[in-house]
Amino acid sequence: MPMDKHVIINVGRQFGSGGKDVAEALGRKLDIPVYDVELLKKASAASGISEEMFKSRDEKKNFLSLGLSSHDDTIFKIQSETIRAIAEQGSAVFIGRASDYILRDMKCLDVFISSPLDYRIRRVADHLGLSIEEAEKLIVRTDRTRESYYNFFTFQNWGVASNYDLCIDASLLGIENTADFIIEFGRSAGLI
Repeated sequence: MPMDKHVIINVGRQFGSGGKDVAEALGRKLDIPVYDVELLKKASAASGISEEMFKSRDEKKNFLSLGLSSHDDTIFKIQSETIRAIAEQGSAVFIGRASDYILRDMKCLDVFISSPLDYRIRRVADHLGLSIEEAEKLIVRTDRTRESYYNFFTFQNWGVASNYDLCIDASLLGIENTADFIIEFGRSAGLI
């Protein structure tokens, strides 16, 4: 169903929780574009900085290499400007990249998707063909990286309920029903 209303949904997520799939279901059900890695291409095109530079720093803060920290700040600034420009032009679903913080002065629905660790381990192992041990290590590493990135650039705490309008465990309802629940919540809150 096409949207007449300007709808912005920011989806934060634990790795392996199904957050990306929920965001894509939201976009499909609401007939609005979803931005994930596409943001990197748009930011690269707008800035002239290589897409590889954006990919190498995607949702990461390089704390170890002090010489590169200014690049991280520049990448975050350009990516933020890209997110803001897209949001000002029309409806969108943004996946991660601190979009809830970047668009904090706009009317948005901010959602955080989580799931129990055992569910995420099975999901990641199945999707990526990894062992249980490899999947768990990847989840821990990816969540730690996302948390460091978010906390550094936003001065807030990643995944903390008070930063979001709705926090939901996608393992309880499944991808499609979680998206439906978020839509119903957003409509009740006047944000969709």
